[in-house]
Formats: sequence, C-alpha cells, structure tokens
Amino acid sequence: MYVGSFPADRGLAVGRVDPDTAELRMTGTVADVPDVSFLAFAQNRQVLYATSEQEPDGSVTALNIADPERPEVLGRQPTKGAAPTHLSVHTSGRFLLTANYGSGTVVVHPLEPSGEIGAASDLATLGGHAHQVLTDPSGRWVLAADLGTDTVHVLRLDLSDGSLAPRSRLGLPDGSGPRHVAFHPFGRHVYILGERRPEITVAAWDPAGGRLDPGQVVPIAAPGETFPAEILACRDGRFLYVSNRGANTILVFAVHDAGARLVPAGTAPTGGDWPRHCTLSPDEQWIYVANQHSGTVTRLPRDPSTGGLGAAGDPVPVTNPAVILFH
Repeated sequence: MYVGSFPADRGLAVGRVDPDTAELRMTGTVADVPDVSFLAFAQNRQVLYATSEQEPDGSVTALNIADPERPEVLGRQPTKGAAPTHLSVHTSGRFLLTANYGSGTVVVHPLEPSGEIGAASDLATLGGHAHQVLTDPSGRWVLAADLGTDTVHVLRLDLSDGSLAPRSRLGLPDGSGPRHVAFHPFGRHVYILGERRPEITVAAWDPAGGRLDPGQVVPIAAPGETFPAEILACRDGRFLYVSNRGANTILVFAVHDAGARLVPAGTAPTGGDWPRHCTLSPDEQWIYVANQHSGTVTRLPRDPSTGGLGAAGDPVPVTNPAVILFH
C-alpha cells in the first residue's frame, strides 16, 4: 500500500497489508516527494505517479516501483499551476492528467514508454478550483470537477498531440462545490459529490455525445459541520461509499435502477479525524481510510452482501495522510 501525505520532506509512505488479517504495517517512506495529495499507476503498474500539492508551483513525480517496497524517483515535471490535488492516467496509457486546484487548470503530460513524464502538451483553464480530472470508461472523454465554479466539465483529449478541447459542461447550483465524481461500473451514470453543499448529484452519462444529464440529488445529513471528501463505488455496482469530514464517518448508499437511484444505507465512524480519502481493499472486504487530522489510517470490515461496515480497527500512525492506493 502507498499512502500520500503532507510532510514537506517525505510525502509518500509505503506499507504492507497482511492478506489474512488485513492488518497494515508501515515499512518506510520515500524522500524528496513532498506533499503528496494523490496517486495513480501507469497501465503496467510498474510506475507510480504522485502530485506534490505545493504553491505557487506544483509538480508531478514518476516513481519506478518494479520493486514495490522501494519506490525510486524517475523524474518530475511542473504542473504549470498551483496546488495540484488530483491526477489520473488516460485509458490510452499515453497521457497523465492533473488538476491544479490553486489555479483552476488541467494540465496534460505525455508519458514516455519508460513511464517517465514528458513536458506538458496542454493546459486548459477551467476558471475556478479544479479538484479532480479523470477519463470516462469509454476512453473518449475527460471529466474535470471544478469546485470553484460549481461545474463539471467534459473535455476531449486529442491523442495525436495531447491537447484538450471543451465538449460540454454541467452547471450545478451555486455553492455546490463539486469535489470528486465517480462512475457507476456500468458506465452510464456519474455520482457528483458536493463538498460545500453536502450532497450527491446522480447524472446520466451519454458516452456517445459526452454529456451529463442531472437526475436525483441526495443530501448528506450529519451532525455538525460536514465536508464530504471521497466517493467510490464497489465493483458490482450495488453500493456507494462517501468519506465525510467533520462527522468523521463513511456513508453507505445502496444503488438501484442500474445506477440511477441512491438510497442511504447506513454510516460508520472512521475511528479517526478528518477522513480525506478512503479506498476498498482489492478483495473489497475492507475499507481503508486516511484520517488526515488524527494522522492515522484505519480499516473497517465490509459485508459485500449488505454493503454494511463494521467497527474501525486499530489506527496505524501516518503523518497527515491524504490518499491511499493498493498495489
């Protein structure tokens, strides 16, 4: 497991998970990769990419993980913007996409066959605070969530030169603050998570035309201040999970009508403070949570038949964890 975090000198930690007990044990850190806010693999899973969420000049780093326990820096490139908070690899495997939160832009970097990052090929300005960028399941379109302008942009990536062109956009109510989006596994619905206005907007996705059509809106109710952070669906598409900062819980939603409708199905405390990110284990028997303010990673058992979560296990110390990724 790789855990991105916010120490200025070493923002990437490495751990091992016991396959029998699911217990996490941290084994080391990687020097000179600061303030890691998000992580993604190359298609061959031999290279790991990391954002360094710094201002005014952010960067992305490529790391060789041929030996998964000992990542080695291959190189880095500037993101041409401030505070990059998310990155993903295009389904072609040829481009790295990064969202610059501070400057409201999305940058494209071509990837070399070795996995190293080339100089930026394009920079698209969204106008607010770009918080996430990812490719749709068809590989034809790129979606970018702009928290600052309450908009989800749909862009087309030209594979010949690595340039971005706008296709469509979905405007959300003022103050929504879309932070992250997740696709249903069937690829026909998108779940848009609002951070400033705590709610999930379910949108139908047209992969032929590259357009979103908003549908159900599900409020996220919790005592006290509520700041939703991460949203993810399990592989069979029956359940959706949201990490909720402030309330320090994971919310569970049952998915109906082939992805078109959500029904609240429970909550579970994360066992820590400020759950910025969560992810399912490869067997989907557990959810692991990065509790940023308490400096811990916790795990919650999951019942795949009901989607329900059990009590959090013993916390594992990690300084200011921001993101978790299983190899």
